[in-house]
Amino acid sequence: MKKINPASLKTHSFGHKIGQILSTALRAVEPGQAIRRFVYLEGALLHIAEKTYGLDSLERVTVLGLGKATQAMAESLLDILPPHIPTRGLLIPKQAFPSSEAGFEVCAGGHPVPNQNSLIAGNKALELVSSLTERDLLICLISGGGSALMTSPHPKIGLENMQALTKALLSCGARIDEINTLRRHLDQVKGGRIAESAVPAKVAGLILSDVVGNSLEAIASGPTAPDPSTKADALNILKKYQLAEKIPTSIVTYLENATETPKPNAPLFSRVQNVLIGSNYLAAQAGLEEAKSLGFHTKFIGDTWQGEARETAGKLCTFLQEDFPRPFCMIAGGETTVTLRGNGCGGRNQELALAAAHELDGLHDAMLITLATDGEDGPTDAAGAVVTDRTLQRANTLGLHYESFLANNDSYAFFKRLDDLIDTGPTGTNVNDLTFLFGF
Repeated sequence: MKKINPASLKTHSFGHKIGQILSTALRAVEPGQAIRRFVYLEGALLHIAEKTYGLDSLERVTVLGLGKATQAMAESLLDILPPHIPTRGLLIPKQAFPSSEAGFEVCAGGHPVPNQNSLIAGNKALELVSSLTERDLLICLISGGGSALMTSPHPKIGLENMQALTKALLSCGARIDEINTLRRHLDQVKGGRIAESAVPAKVAGLILSDVVGNSLEAIASGPTAPDPSTKADALNILKKYQLAEKIPTSIVTYLENATETPKPNAPLFSRVQNVLIGSNYLAAQAGLEEAKSLGFHTKFIGDTWQGEARETAGKLCTFLQEDFPRPFCMIAGGETTVTLRGNGCGGRNQELALAAAHELDGLHDAMLITLATDGEDGPTDAAGAVVTDRTLQRANTLGLHYESFLANNDSYAFFKRLDDLIDTGPTGTNVNDLTFLFGF
């Protein structure tokens, strides 16, 4: 992870401390550390959270990793597993990496829209887990981005139709949980179907949450989790966003006639263990603890923030006007959405920051920083942005009119001109977004 050093922090008297708080929050959900907190070896016993697996009774351990944190999670797990137990696996990251482990294949997928590589990865995953026996242990390493990186749409739908649906959902402002509800009902590797295909093997899912509320069925569309939603729920989402007439008809037809996904009472889940090893809440709490140690008064304002980015900005900024002891640091978590109105470049965090610029104008000694914990906000190379009570003044000096940038969804260009983009580089983790509110 790069040093966090935008212009507004370089010149701020609290800039160094703020950088420490942001870095601490991100390090708290580093995937390797998360694995080591929940998995350890004791002789011939493999402990995963509260459950123990006798390695002597296993023929082999199979690893299926998917998501942006795949590499770090897999490397940490393989350091724990004993070398004398036969191990094989398929790892599906966003970016390919070399694997020196014999029997392991790395097959990068596409993101945020599934592509042909995602389809190849999904079909390989199905083939792998379908070959398991009752003497196998399947360990699934699941992190954010897995929904797009691994796909195997029902043959009646196909990849192109799934791509069209995903693009439509991303551009209409649908929440990530709504997007994943549809994915679970259209895909052969989502909504508990990896666990279903792995029967009769034992399955342990180690899950790094990237969804608001940490619902297991929503994280990477729940490949090892039961699905409480129904196909009727999926159809209602299409109706809510008026998409039924804008997407391929085969999707609607399939949903109307599809069999349901595995539900919470399905017997197959008696052989499945799912463990949440990292979350947005954990990152926020680590940031608050660091802030407190640095002399800030702290407040947690929830980890379930959703909705339109520019509307959420207004709600979050009201906390900056509270009569709260200074200096203070408040942290919020969640994941907003953006309804595209223009053809500019930006992500949900940068749009939230841009909308907040107007809210902070006129305040005194206030700052808002919002970032994607994976280091990649939307289709940009920035994690997010920083905005202060002086942002609009600085922008006006440069001839930048924030209203036109906001109308064109062009937040990236706005903050790039101000040198106030947050550039962490890919962090190797993904637990939604964090917003930091500071008063001095």
